[in-house]
Amino acid sequence: MTDISRIAERLPLLRRRAQMLRATRAFFDARGYLEVETPYAVPTPGEEVHLRCFRTVLERPDGGEETRFLHTSPEFAMKRIVAATGLPVFQLARVWRNGEASALHAPEFSMLEWYRPQADLASLMDETEEFLRATLPPRLERAEGTIEIDAPFERLTVAEAFARYVGVDLLGIGDDASALAAAAETPLRAGEAWEDLFFRLLLERIEPQIGRTRPTFLTHWPAAQAALSRRDPADPRVALRFELYAGGIELANAFEELTDAREQRARFEADRQRRLEFSPDQNWPLDEVFLAELPNMPPCSGIALGFDRLAMLAVGAPRLSDIMWLN
Repeated sequence: MTDISRIAERLPLLRRRAQMLRATRAFFDARGYLEVETPYAVPTPGEEVHLRCFRTVLERPDGGEETRFLHTSPEFAMKRIVAATGLPVFQLARVWRNGEASALHAPEFSMLEWYRPQADLASLMDETEEFLRATLPPRLERAEGTIEIDAPFERLTVAEAFARYVGVDLLGIGDDASALAAAAETPLRAGEAWEDLFFRLLLERIEPQIGRTRPTFLTHWPAAQAALSRRDPADPRVALRFELYAGGIELANAFEELTDAREQRARFEADRQRRLEFSPDQNWPLDEVFLAELPNMPPCSGIALGFDRLAMLAVGAPRLSDIMWLN
């Protein structure tokens, strides 16, 4: 099938996607957010352990060259804007993740990110619920059943989810992979570390169960999975982070943002070491500008939401490619 016939066939879905873009901008405009645009080709694309980046070369007028990477998220740049202005900001950005391709993954896709100063994790969840209700129909009819968008979203901690669906005390076990495997009654695979087993159990036993009849916020992740989020002052074993699931699809990842540059640097260095063990070619300097400006950021919560996946849910499409203009 040619691109022309594919576009004509999918035009109703693509029109719905365009409506959602307009509704998204209207939602954030009404709440006083400033829409921003940040560079796509950057010296440092992030410190994610398992993401692979696209590499390019910047040619300077003097004949010199500098390596650039297509960013995997506009997060660092947007936090710098919050640090400089103190304003709530949002962006509908194109992002790139090399080597990703499936019904739910594409090497190039659209990410909606927003950052709200003075917001805690609970208020960001409230706002995220409001956003989904502003862009999705009250209920979504899918092959697996109906998802009630108008119903209160479920809020479930990671520890509660492991207790309910895996039958283990995740925080009590700690980071002992053998103990977690024994409690979960699953063999520990050769070379499988605690993090690997954690995500295997999450993928196999928890994700298929949540967000089926109403969206689910999976909150308070183990501190080892804190990424760029603060630890919970009430329980330092967990981080102030949530992911949002609906219809078996992970839609968003959110943090109550860490502003301690020293701790963030230590996390970056640990992530860098682990990434280079997996992918020695994925090497770039630390983002020293971001680390220098991070302490100026006010208390803030931020979220990255896969806009293409949201559009998939809205129209009932089975694949990302169904709601992209060209693939």
